[in-house]
Amino acid sequence: MINEKLEKRLEKNGIKPTANRLLVLDAISNKTEIFSLLDLEAELETIDKSTLFRTLTLFLNHLIVHTVDDGSGSLKYSVCVEECDCSTAWQHVHFYCSVCNRAYCLRDISIPKVTLPVGFETKTINYVIKGVCNHCKKFANKLH
Repeated sequence: MINEKLEKRLEKNGIKPTANRLLVLDAISNKTEIFSLLDLEAELETIDKSTLFRTLTLFLNHLIVHTVDDGSGSLKYSVCVEECDCSTAWQHVHFYCSVCNRAYCLRDISIPKVTLPVGFETKTINYVIKGVCNHCKKFANKLH
């Protein structure tokens, strides 16, 4: 049943469902935090790094994932909701925890509208808030 749902998602987005692509999609589908290629490589030890990179690039080009620059210097990914077209209207705020170094999509918080000067055109927006996540905050409170 799960494989059928994943296969349909890939086919809907114009991607041929192969075993590796289904494994990657299954691994990332329920992630609530942003992930890197290295995170995925550690989780999916049976798939080599170049295959993972090609798969993520394919998913990026077919609107399965979007990229996030969380300021860490490493490109991160997040799974798009099925209706997402990755236009600026779908972009949202991201949160980077400076304690645990995790980044999260805050899909319910829209990026504030910014009026650009005449002649400028928005292609992509990166809005990252840095601070302490609720897990680290709770842990810190228990220590005091």
